[in-house]
Amino acid sequence: MPRNQNPEQIARDRIDQLLEESGWLVQDFRRMNLAAGMGVAVREYKTDVGPADYVLFADQKPVGIIEAKRIEEGSKLSSHEKQVEEYSKSKLKYIDNEPLPFIYLSTGDFTRFTDARDPKPRFREVFTFHRPETLAKWMRKGKSLRKALHNDIPALITEGLRDCQIDAITNLEKSFALAKPKALVQMATGSGKTFTAITSVYRLLKHAKADRVLFLVDTKNLGEQAEGEFRKYQPQDDNRLFPELYGVTRLTSSYIPPDSQVYICTIQRLYSILRGTELDESAEQDNPNEFSNNGEQHQVVYNPKLPVEFFDFIFIDECHRSIYNVWKQVLDYFDALQVGLTATPDNRTFGYFNQNVVSDYGYEKAVIDGVLVPYNVYTIETHITKHGAAIQMGERVDKRERLTRKKFWETVDEDVEYSGKQLDKDIVNPSTIRTIIREVKEQLKHMFPDRFDAEGQFEVPKTLIFAKTDSHAEDIIEIVREEFNEGNDFCKKITYQSKEDPKTILNSFRNSYYPRIAVTVDMIATGTDIRPLEVLLFMRDVKSRSYYEQMKGRGTRTCSVEELRKTGTPSARFSKDHFVIIDAIGVEQSQKTDSRPLEKAPGMSLKEVLERIAVGDRSEEMMTTLANRLLRLDKQINEHEKEQFVQKAEGKSIQQVVRMLLTAHDPDVRDDIRVAVNKEMKGQAPIAIDKEIKKREQKLLEESVQCFHNPDLREYIVDVRRKYDQIIDVINLDSVTKSGWVKDQKSHAEELVNHFKVWIEEHKNEITALQIFYSQPYRRRELTYQMIRELSERILLERPLLAPMKVWKAYAELEQAEGSPKNELVALVSLIRRVAGIDQTLTSYDKTVDKNFADWVWKRQAGAGMKFTDEHMHWLRMIKDHIAGSIHLDADDLDYTPFDALGGRGKMWQLFGAETENIIVELNEVLAA
Repeated sequence: MPRNQNPEQIARDRIDQLLEESGWLVQDFRRMNLAAGMGVAVREYKTDVGPADYVLFADQKPVGIIEAKRIEEGSKLSSHEKQVEEYSKSKLKYIDNEPLPFIYLSTGDFTRFTDARDPKPRFREVFTFHRPETLAKWMRKGKSLRKALHNDIPALITEGLRDCQIDAITNLEKSFALAKPKALVQMATGSGKTFTAITSVYRLLKHAKADRVLFLVDTKNLGEQAEGEFRKYQPQDDNRLFPELYGVTRLTSSYIPPDSQVYICTIQRLYSILRGTELDESAEQDNPNEFSNNGEQHQVVYNPKLPVEFFDFIFIDECHRSIYNVWKQVLDYFDALQVGLTATPDNRTFGYFNQNVVSDYGYEKAVIDGVLVPYNVYTIETHITKHGAAIQMGERVDKRERLTRKKFWETVDEDVEYSGKQLDKDIVNPSTIRTIIREVKEQLKHMFPDRFDAEGQFEVPKTLIFAKTDSHAEDIIEIVREEFNEGNDFCKKITYQSKEDPKTILNSFRNSYYPRIAVTVDMIATGTDIRPLEVLLFMRDVKSRSYYEQMKGRGTRTCSVEELRKTGTPSARFSKDHFVIIDAIGVEQSQKTDSRPLEKAPGMSLKEVLERIAVGDRSEEMMTTLANRLLRLDKQINEHEKEQFVQKAEGKSIQQVVRMLLTAHDPDVRDDIRVAVNKEMKGQAPIAIDKEIKKREQKLLEESVQCFHNPDLREYIVDVRRKYDQIIDVINLDSVTKSGWVKDQKSHAEELVNHFKVWIEEHKNEITALQIFYSQPYRRRELTYQMIRELSERILLERPLLAPMKVWKAYAELEQAEGSPKNELVALVSLIRRVAGIDQTLTSYDKTVDKNFADWVWKRQAGAGMKFTDEHMHWLRMIKDHIAGSIHLDADDLDYTPFDALGGRGKMWQLFGAETENIIVELNEVLAA
């Protein structure tokens, strides 16, 4: 029977579908049968205030109400709250009921819910309706979760907890009591963040009677570590271990056991479960923040095995990454309170968690408290890392396949120039690696003069080297062993690609004498506790500020002298009181961003495309990109390599795989599916037909990428492309040009910049010039030279150490600055623009004016108005230079130097006529933008 498709009925059809998916039987009032199932949603149930759109019955008892609104009302649902609350308090026909606690407002596309039993009921958005068995269970409990959080959490037993952990748990529980939906716990790496989280989870399960808690991670490694921490945790008020009290399950497949209380899972796996697809464990090795977010992403859909209310709380580890873009919908799906855990939040993190920071315990505070140790930075710079080198045409050089490392001779047929940044990617210079390692070996003796054993032999402190690639790591290991005159056990690689078990090597590095030096590429940036580690050697750059902080965090742990001796450094005489960063690549000076961009340029790596396919991206852009890359690969590899592809791709050739990828989104193929389904399901409801069409389209997509679930195939595709050639430069020998400690200049610069920021923030609402900077862009044309001079004078009077040129120099030590200010006032304007967020990098104001001027001239010349002659441009450049130095130009300024020498105001009027005033106004506004 065709359904009435007016806006109200469309909404009700959609609500019916959502209810049925969530386990409800939907019935009309006149054909009501409450015994037909666990949950029954009765349409148009009569009440003493009129018919309710839906009344929800669980176990034949009324428990909830739904007020349905057409889709267009989605933006105004809050205006209907009073109406639905009146229905919830009304008397149902034939029933002497109490007010119904579970209240929904829904358009079918947008649903809001509140539990009237909460201390302060507050509507919140939910993905869909809760299941009937859930509402029945909530009724049996008699008290809502939020009421339990408000009333039933006892004071924390603080014995055995650090002050920072006490503060975090106490403030988190205050946040829960206020029903805040999200909270952020910032705790420095090594300060016990995971222990804090588990303590909180234990208290929520025991006192708030929470049913299930999700501990969400973004790599398999972090999940395994979290599982280990839960299994060895013993609460302060019980002598049993956590798993003896509550079930702990780490999800490794799509199966979700219903009887655990704590679930540990990667966000990639949860996404695949909600989409109904399988996920290979190899897709959990890297955190998905490494993947860009190009193209359309598939939405999660309701999964009855994992209803929206399955978890009461979600604790999100490393929440500064991997919960944004496509992954955010995993968190949006669940009706759960969320807790973020991170040592390195960025602006995106603060924004996501509603700026509800319940713990702000950064690295500096942890060092002051003695929880972590400080570090010193030692810089090594070589001639080639700084200036690069060149190989002359005609030289015979080694070339090496990246994957197999097979070498062959070849004559260079053109000059090859390379920079330091190309090292160990396109060009390998063994002399550079050897020069750095030799210098490290020599300087370690001076850094740790107490590490000589009874026989006078120097004991190398535990050292971790960060390499660029696996091939780079192999080169480093070979040279380290040779230069330190040691065997294979002395230096080991710890990466996912390592032939030896990386966990075994990591455990030896942590607890045994050997290895003394470990080299890693991808494995120990987060979540790995290596207390005896005393040296970090950076031979790779890092662009992400948060990732760099995590890498540094490997060395921050404290370690007593007894523990140092026990874990492999027997010559230690003192407890670990600091660690050393050796910077051999300029990582301390390189410009870093707060987080990875939400979107990258379309040219993403082949590895990234494959990983996105593996974790569920089925967008046309991604599948077409993969098809194009495979076609290119087909032309580059030999017949033997093509045969290997077929073996790993379930018997399909590259051409066959490409055809399937392109067919999956072919409009003609999709039209055929629609025609077939409409023919087979003729007369059935449009919603059912659409659902079947989507199901078949999804099946086509999944079949087209089936072979890429095999990690061996993905690795092969990436590796076979990589095998082609690196140049080995043995001609240019390297030498150290700089070797020494980085002084305390950085901390002094940071302090000065912070003081300047605080002063500006404190005065931004009272000083006219600052008000203008923080207002709309067009107001900047109101700035005058006098305003800036008065502001400068006030700063120098109140805080003489904050002289603009001093602050500029401090800023320039912390980040890359563009240009150099000509005077104090130009420096001041540049600094305020940076602090106010107008400029993303520190840029001398005259550089900003130059750029804006060039843009303005181009737009003016491209338009239909006056075309500027050379004489016009000479005057315009004089105006530009005046504004760059004096902030603003008044018409009266045209009567003074340098304008007066060329005729002053009269000459400008003669040149520009009636446009004169408009040009002055425009330039004042545009150049200050």
